[in-house]
Amino acid sequence: MGHGQWAVGRPKEIKVAVDQTSGRDRLNIHGALDVETGKTRMIEVLTVNALSTIALPVAIETLYPAMRVIHVFLDNARYHHARAIQDWLAMPGRRIRLHFVPAYCPHLNLIERLWGPMHKPVTHNRCYAIYNGFCEAVLSFLRRDVHNKRNTFCDSATDNFRIISPEDFRVFR
Repeated sequence: MGHGQWAVGRPKEIKVAVDQTSGRDRLNIHGALDVETGKTRMIEVLTVNALSTIALPVAIETLYPAMRVIHVFLDNARYHHARAIQDWLAMPGRRIRLHFVPAYCPHLNLIERLWGPMHKPVTHNRCYAIYNGFCEAVLSFLRRDVHNKRNTFCDSATDNFRIISPEDFRVFR
């Protein structure tokens, strides 16, 4: 472990060293959030690509066998548009319908809104002795805490967007 300097929230004259690991390992997660129940489905994968991405809609369809159509909102990552995913969606009996949020609008992607609340209890001012401890903390937060402490996160991850009417604002051109 190395040492890093942390400067937020302390007087300058107090020197603080926080252990840190190399940070070279990656935790790749495909995730979905059910806005009605607060349940999440997180899948850890070695590599994020089109084939690993298909695992998430498969898991979502399995979670909701009674739903005729399942709407999934996602970002415009290249692998979300891959031919393998389009072919999978075109198969008979598929109930997933993809809706892509506009580019540069991560605030519209509710799963992205969980990263901020996750960092405070999981990564801020914490050092995990082993990589697996870090992975377990992140996945535990996303799989259990988000659902179990839903009231805490409901303001961060909600589909209750404010509708802005152009008539109410002066538009600069």
